[in-house]
Amino acid sequence: MDEQDQVKAQRLLEGVVPKEIFVSYSMLLTEGGCPEDDAASLLGSSEQVAELTARGMAHRRPDGPSMPPRLVPAPPELALQGVLADLSRRLISDQERLLTGHKRLREFHQTPTAPSSNSAMDRLVQIVTDRDEISRLSYALINAARHDWLTLDNYVLEAPVEDTTGYVPLPVFEGQVQCRAIYETRCAEHPIGAKTIEAAVEAGEQARLLPRIGMKMKLADEAVALLPLTPTGMGGALLVRSPVIVGALREYFELLWEKAIPFGSAKAAAPLTPTQLQVLQLLNQGLSDEAIARRMDISVNTMRRHWTAIRDELGVETRFAAGAAAVRRGWID
Repeated sequence: MDEQDQVKAQRLLEGVVPKEIFVSYSMLLTEGGCPEDDAASLLGSSEQVAELTARGMAHRRPDGPSMPPRLVPAPPELALQGVLADLSRRLISDQERLLTGHKRLREFHQTPTAPSSNSAMDRLVQIVTDRDEISRLSYALINAARHDWLTLDNYVLEAPVEDTTGYVPLPVFEGQVQCRAIYETRCAEHPIGAKTIEAAVEAGEQARLLPRIGMKMKLADEAVALLPLTPTGMGGALLVRSPVIVGALREYFELLWEKAIPFGSAKAAAPLTPTQLQVLQLLNQGLSDEAIARRMDISVNTMRRHWTAIRDELGVETRFAAGAAAVRRGWID
């Protein structure tokens, strides 16, 4: 085949067929075909030969009774026509499966005609207490997500955090699923927690932080949510498929998302007054209540009221923890 055919093939087929299929077709086009017995060797595998023929991009041609048959490429415009016909068949098949799946899901959630039956309601809200089943559902939900995967994590764990503690990194969704997570700030303030979040962000997750998160939550699209019945969520969980409840949980997540601080942001605006920030700076220098009050020309009681507000905002109990948390958030240097 001449160079013009290669240019035409690239213009018509590149991006329409998978890259490896286009490369195989281009090689066959360059050679002008090859003996059928040599095709797998030339193209890399017998699977590539089967892919080209199934799409109508190549066909077997006898070269006479005494010659072995050849695998020859279809002209680029005919190859594209064959590819489009193959795609149409696949789309029709996929559409039929999609409709069948939606029908079955609708039938599964349909309210039974018998008034005494509660099976449909049981499917909308299900209590799960088996630990293995909770773990299985957690990973199944990730794989079920097609548009959005949303999580809340307050880092309440059953065992102390060690080097081996952490979460399995998110699967690679190849840009098809938007993953967003809101972590309680102490997650990012723990070295292992910070590494876990960083790994998730590298895998494509968008992460934000809040001083306090009331509970864990996992939500796939707007279809199903997994909520904890215990602090860690492993002693019991609630699997929710009710559109009304799942929709409300999605709105709750979005409200928290707007308030949360992006993970790793260079500098976040502190929700403290200038006076509270000054108190925080002096606390971080190790000064006593009395010394801070004298330095700022305020009473000790006023200084302690500022400290209470700072502590509540950061969600910490000690001055050391407050200083560390404020530095991590960029509120003080």
